[in-house]
Amino acid sequence: MPVRKEPDASADVPSFYGAELRFKREEAGLTLKELVEGNYRGISLLSQVERGERRMPLDLARHVDKVLETDGFFERRCEDVQKAKQSGHAEYFADAAAIERHAASIEDWGPMLLPGLLQTEAFARKVVTIGSPWLRPEAVEKQVKARMDRAKVWRAEDRPEIWTIVHESLIRRPLLPSEEMAVQLEHVAHVIRSTRGVLQILLETLAAHPFMMGMVKVMTFPDAPPVVYTEGLHTGQLIDCPSLVTDYRRSYDLLRAVALPPETSLDMVEQAADDHRNGKLRA
Repeated sequence: MPVRKEPDASADVPSFYGAELRFKREEAGLTLKELVEGNYRGISLLSQVERGERRMPLDLARHVDKVLETDGFFERRCEDVQKAKQSGHAEYFADAAAIERHAASIEDWGPMLLPGLLQTEAFARKVVTIGSPWLRPEAVEKQVKARMDRAKVWRAEDRPEIWTIVHESLIRRPLLPSEEMAVQLEHVAHVIRSTRGVLQILLETLAAHPFMMGMVKVMTFPDAPPVVYTEGLHTGQLIDCPSLVTDYRRSYDLLRAVALPPETSLDMVEQAADDHRNGKLRA
């Protein structure tokens, strides 16, 4: 039986919140399943809240306060945790960023953009400024820094396994000046090779494929059920409903099957980097 990981209540506000929730639940003699009963939220969400990895939704906080008779404590602290969680990320991505560093594996599908964990600073800055041109320069830099901080996960000893599938247009299309685009693609290849990850390219000539709508990130954990993150323009959603997670993972598996083999894909990325540097790929 695996050893239970105790949350470090001193780490940050969400961890303190989660540790207090676990203490109150166990003091009441309740299991996670018993505490969440009567609320439509899942056990996995409550478990991640206790570990300081997810924010507690307001409806669940009210439910917990009622069951544990905590006089509105968890409802009152929801706003504090939300503010503490953001730390430079878009509000809708805050929870995904928090749990990402705890993942055992990360599987990304990038149909329109290279995944954030593989972006260089120049690429991230371009994406942020194009997507939200109204942001002040300091807000842009805060988001870029937050994205670069996420990438520190690749230097961790217990880093997650990575499997990334990207559309061929992303390595051909010069979002950045030629030299910077070459650096970006070389960075992708370096991360994949140095982490022994897997990257696959989905060819532009493939008109139809199993995942034609939207990006997706599938995360598995050593001590929690898998979670899926999907994102659209100015919005994102974490999905932990078991049946939906299963459907997303099936679709991702089908996408793997129609993408190019990993070594061929990496060779294409490195060749595209050379082509950008040599001026063979231009807008």
